Amino acid sequence: MMEAPLPISRRSASAAIWTPFLLLCLIAIAAVVRRFLVLILPPIPDPTGLDAGFASHRALTLAHILPALVLVVLLPFWFSQRVRARRPFHRRITGAIFLLGLVVGVTAIPMSFRPVGGATEISAVLFFDALFLFSLARAWVAFRQHDAPLHRIWMMRAIAVLLGIATTRPVMGVFFATRSLTGLGPHQFFGIAFWIGFSVTFLAGETYLRTHPDREGALPAIHPA
Repeated sequence: MMEAPLPISRRSASAAIWTPFLLLCLIAIAAVVRRFLVLILPPIPDPTGLDAGFASHRALTLAHILPALVLVVLLPFWFSQRVRARRPFHRRITGAIFLLGLVVGVTAIPMSFRPVGGATEISAVLFFDALFLFSLARAWVAFRQHDAPLHRIWMMRAIAVLLGIATTRPVMGVFFATRSLTGLGPHQFFGIAFWIGFSVTFLAGETYLRTHPDREGALPAIHPA
């Protein structure tokens, strides 16, 4: 049976959610692919010196970014209404997201010990990583208790935190583009960019959660088209 077309207002709302969501996923994927290529290919010119820092702990970086890549690739499928209708498949994706999210969250802790942006970056990473792991744990408990509405709410919170790393990229781009005016180098603005990027994405997700609950307390389905 064909699905009834969404009302125009709901299609517009769906597009407004899916467009930035998929854009953030693409940014995150591009960042991981670039970092992976830099790690496995011969050194390339690095005027900022940032790549050398990641290369100095290559195994830890790969253990962090490769699970993150798979996790981000799975996110659109987890939100898809069509995939969610195939419950066994969707549950497998959910299980994979829990496992990958745990690996990403745990490996982020030692990675924060060598920050580019000093104490400001460490504080941002540890704060939002704790928030991510807490949200993921709450989502897992609700999942095991078969509380679908609460599970989806906490998964949304965890995903909003996770995608904050993608939001930091354009924020860093602005700082790089304006450093001749501000006089700030990466060591000064990286921590600020982390706080801005993660905060903006988390608050956007929280705003969505508080403005789009349905009558049963669950979140409305996000339709990709």
